[in-house]
Amino acid sequence: MKNLPDFSQNKTLFVILMSLVSMQSCVDNTPNLALGTLERDRIAHTATANEVVIALPVSRGKRVSVGDVLVQLDSRQQSALTAKAAAHLAEAQANLAKYRNGARPEEVAAASAKLEGAKAALTESEANYQRAKNLVAQGLVSQSNLDQTIASKDSKRAAAHAAEEELLILTNGTRPEDLLIAEANVAVMQAALASENKKLNDLTITATRNGLLDNLPWNLGERVTLGSPVAIVLAGDTPYARIYVPEPYRVKIIAGDTLLIHVDGITETITGKVRWISTEPAFTPYYALNQEERARLMYLAEVQLPDSYANLPNGVAVQVELP
Repeated sequence: MKNLPDFSQNKTLFVILMSLVSMQSCVDNTPNLALGTLERDRIAHTATANEVVIALPVSRGKRVSVGDVLVQLDSRQQSALTAKAAAHLAEAQANLAKYRNGARPEEVAAASAKLEGAKAALTESEANYQRAKNLVAQGLVSQSNLDQTIASKDSKRAAAHAAEEELLILTNGTRPEDLLIAEANVAVMQAALASENKKLNDLTITATRNGLLDNLPWNLGERVTLGSPVAIVLAGDTPYARIYVPEPYRVKIIAGDTLLIHVDGITETITGKVRWISTEPAFTPYYALNQEERARLMYLAEVQLPDSYANLPNGVAVQVELP
């Protein structure tokens, strides 16, 4: 008697085959999605000095505009340093003005009078020399007396020459090199004052972009550490979808493309525009993987939502349909 076919086994295989076909149909009908969340640009304002927080004018969760004061740090010490730099600049500017203006008329007059006195003393000394010379010739005085008059005459001539040079220094004006040095010193002091003013202004932390004040890590009265974040602002009015694009779809997406976005809690589909997509995979380099593993690589992308969705919060899950 021939063996009859096992119909129960064939029936099981048929059911498995139909299940696989059904699953493949469901997969084919399901759109390819990239997953992510809604985000905004995160702006971290950092402390430029180890100072105490003395004011927090804006509370967390409030909208801020460019220029709004977010955190005020104690500025008393920096204000003193700024005043010191301003005083040094004033001193350098006064010294430069002194060089440019030259000697005062009183100084020139005093130098002229000194020169006239030195010339008169020289004339008297020369007359004494002539008298002593005649007396020596007559044998009335010794040679030592003549030597003394000669020394006195030479001394008076040197004094007259020195007085003349002092007058020339006052009347000829300042040397160009001294003026350049004074001008350079003023420039140095101006740069120092600008630096101190910048440090003083940086103690007032202001918003650099419009957005939402998300966090204030330091409390009123705490001394912050240099370089630590003191205010976190979520910039921009409308969020964007930060998604991870699978490697097979990377070549199909470029900046400017339009994609469909599904946001959890919203029934309608949102049309967004790709504003950026990474050129590097988020994880293992592609050349270290085989073809099957490369398909699991992800590329970070940002899809901007329209302005009408500005009220959507950060962190909400999104799904973006891929081409």
